Amino acid sequence: MLKVRESKKLVPERVENILVRGTNWIGDVIMTLPAIRSVRKTFPHAKISVLAKPWVAEIYRICPEVDEVIVYNRPGVHSGITGIYKLARELKSKGFDMAILFQNAIEAAIIARLAGIPIRAGYNSDGRGLLLTHSVKRTKQIRKVHQVYYYLEMLKSLGFQSTESDIRLKLNNDFLKIAEDILGQYYVKKNDFLVGVAPGAAYGPAKMWFPERFAAVADKLADNFSARVVLFGSGGDSKRADLVQKHSKNNLINIAGKTSLREVIALIARCNLFISNDSGLMHLAGALGIPLVAIFGSTNPVTTSPVGGKNIIIYKNVSCSPCLKKICPADFRCMDLISVDDVYEAARDVSGGT
Repeated sequence: MLKVRESKKLVPERVENILVRGTNWIGDVIMTLPAIRSVRKTFPHAKISVLAKPWVAEIYRICPEVDEVIVYNRPGVHSGITGIYKLARELKSKGFDMAILFQNAIEAAIIARLAGIPIRAGYNSDGRGLLLTHSVKRTKQIRKVHQVYYYLEMLKSLGFQSTESDIRLKLNNDFLKIAEDILGQYYVKKNDFLVGVAPGAAYGPAKMWFPERFAAVADKLADNFSARVVLFGSGGDSKRADLVQKHSKNNLINIAGKTSLREVIALIARCNLFISNDSGLMHLAGALGIPLVAIFGSTNPVTTSPVGGKNIIIYKNVSCSPCLKKICPADFRCMDLISVDDVYEAARDVSGGT
């Protein structure tokens, strides 16, 4: 049973202006969206602002429960002690009544305290319990649940109203136009079967399936579905995407490191199928309702599986997994056991192919 410090209670009648400190990575952001829905349900008339790093801000901007996104520019103008004080002054000028801290770091609590926000709630992680007015104990048990419920349980313990755990991002026509404009440069037609492939992962190589096998799956989809294949990823994933292209016999559309998050969202939403390692883009595809094949190696699908009802998870439960390591210290058999046919058959099944 999660416990809250009983000396203070959240009073909906007195809360009109809420700051949510968002998480810093795309996948984590996606998994906080049901919790933001819970904040909105509990305080339907309050203004909800989210403090977020620039590389994830776009996701919060398309979240219907969010009224304002405040960008935390670090690195940038909010770097260092001077930058933190600058940010705190900016937040203080907005007169927030409450801060909900989804980020677990002590920094989030320090900034909220410096900003003079009277109600500061979150998990008591990173030694920040005394900086919070409403502190929730982060138990071993809560760390084992799926991340969606990790955030929802925090709010439940604080007395927030319960809400559905499903996630479905809905986009306006602006995103459709963005996708059409970019894909038009590669002569992709409206009726073309489009497959997104995300061969990278920010956490480390232990999360990444082999480039040559991604290429083999891409080629089978191109041959059997007349598919056009798009390689997604950040600048850090570009070398991995280049390797996939090198091993493919087809000309793939390699946009890794060449697009903004807004453009990536638009392009994933256009895909008929998405194949990915456990990554932020995997979670994004799930939230957009795209048929998805998710490949897991060192990480745990129990806690970080993709949301959405159109996905197949491929995971070989070998004796050493999930190890949660960045680099495999052994023979990488959790990934080596996943064959091209495993992924191709899953892709065919989830996309409704024959």
